[in-house]
Amino acid sequence: IGASSGIGLATANLFAGVGATVHAAARRREAIQAGAGGRNVTAHTLDISDKGAVWWTVEEVGESDGIDILVVAAGMNFPERRLEQLTADGWDAMISVNLSGAFYAVRAALPYLRASQGLVILISSVSGRWPDASGPAYQASKAGMVELAHAAGFEEHVNGVRFTSILPGIVDTPILDNRPEPPPNVVRDAALKPE
Repeated sequence: IGASSGIGLATANLFAGVGATVHAAARRREAIQAGAGGRNVTAHTLDISDKGAVWWTVEEVGESDGIDILVVAAGMNFPERRLEQLTADGWDAMISVNLSGAFYAVRAALPYLRASQGLVILISSVSGRWPDASGPAYQASKAGMVELAHAAGFEEHVNGVRFTSILPGIVDTPILDNRPEPPPNVVRDAALKPE
């Protein structure tokens, strides 16, 4: 989920490249098709903050192909991220996409993950552990993803389901364009790449 660009798209392509059956979901289905088209990737339109749509999509995939690995790479941030700029609507949107959406996906996929003794990978951020300029809402949502993985893994290991969260530093993806001042090319060139 979150496979229209960045780490999500790179992950979908990685799995497709080794022959896995991939269901890639994001708000921009056409971006998935353009970035991963032509291979064994089925694109789904999905807003991860819409719990009903997440449940329906995950259930559809689980019933047709099962789920061995769930990767949640959807994320958002926006320029007005400082505490004094942050609105209640902005906070709610950030938590909904970056944290609640991860929960919706994990909860919907749980029966299929138990059946396959599968793996959940939540793409968090180093911002979820150390203070930086990404803003309180982003940092809180990413810290929540880490703890969701910890707590769910603690409970679900007896059912064979494993959880991990990955906390990358700066990655040269489109989300960097949403910074109040996008980093210069010299910084982007030195950053991790989604692959």
